[in-house]
Amino acid sequence: MQGVLLHLMRHGAPVETGRLLGHGDWPSTDAGIAACRARATALDVAAIHCSDLSRASQAAAVIAQDRGLTPRIDARWRELDFGAWDGIDPATLDASALAQFHADPDACPPPGGERWSALVARVGAAIAALPCEPALVVTHGGAMRAALASLCGFGQRQLWAVDLPYAACLTLRVWPGEPRWGQIVGLAT
Repeated sequence: MQGVLLHLMRHGAPVETGRLLGHGDWPSTDAGIAACRARATALDVAAIHCSDLSRASQAAAVIAQDRGLTPRIDARWRELDFGAWDGIDPATLDASALAQFHADPDACPPPGGERWSALVARVGAAIAALPCEPALVVTHGGAMRAALASLCGFGQRQLWAVDLPYAACLTLRVWPGEPRWGQIVGLAT
């Protein structure tokens, strides 16, 4: 079997930028939704999945409507939970605590937030639940990096080297079975 294509798209630009947007439900701008819609026009997919947060689900709904599909909403595709840091400008946080988080997000999660390994496990479970069909998932930058960790075994240094601006689309070829594994096919930014 040749595997199936899985397109992971980061939501469009949110109304709040420059902040740690985790589980808070900030919507995307109209321009951000339009950018996702434009990016999706060339994708051949049988299904559209998305995070339940509006900055992802709004774009997924528009893309799905264009194709006569219904988006499948799954909270496992949410961004990392930043806990007490959610919605905060990182420049206002204690620099040492933020540096520790960036150096080791599993050992030093945000106060009241989620460990990196929990995000990878949650996204890995969402990937395992996907049917073997070409799909688009409209999600978040952290969830996309978690998918790369789960499917490709990337470490922290490799994950942060991947630039994922708003409306970026990462395409992977995913092979079925347990565990599923993947190969990067392309990145459109």
